[in-house]
Amino acid sequence: MKLSDGVEAAIHCAAVLAGLEEGRVLPASALAELHGLSPSYLLKHLQALAAAKMFESVPGPHGGYRLARAPERISLLDIVLAVEGREPAFRCAEIRQRGPGALEPSAYVKPCGIKVAMLKAEQAWRAVLAGTMLSEIVAGYQAEGDPRAVAFNCAFVARHQRPQSESSPKEPK
Repeated sequence: MKLSDGVEAAIHCAAVLAGLEEGRVLPASALAELHGLSPSYLLKHLQALAAAKMFESVPGPHGGYRLARAPERISLLDIVLAVEGREPAFRCAEIRQRGPGALEPSAYVKPCGIKVAMLKAEQAWRAVLAGTMLSEIVAGYQAEGDPRAVAFNCAFVARHQRPQSESSPKEPK
């Protein structure tokens, strides 16, 4: 199975936003710059995360993005589903019922063993992602990441974060 590059970008952006000071936002352009991504490419994923109520988009001259929920309340599965959609990764097309050896539909009452195995595997990886919170990813990076990278990211965020505009509501945590 292959998830899109947007999943990686979305998780990294969520981890960065988890480090914002209270009442601050980070512009999409800064997130794109930090990760070496095209702003237009990243923007569609940021918008998907905002639509899924994980990110909050703050408009205006002091606008940007911030987490809409505490990192302890955002799972990696939440992020994956916001970017990739809720459809299963494996979609059985019942090709066993095609071709020259295909039988009548009543011969296929039992589910295809391949489908059963693939859906079982998908349930397992979804369970792991559902049980992994963004806060764990952030804590792991802070504890185990190269101190130079951690320091760079913290300094980058400190330079680029903006105060929320006066008309924007405070971030719910």
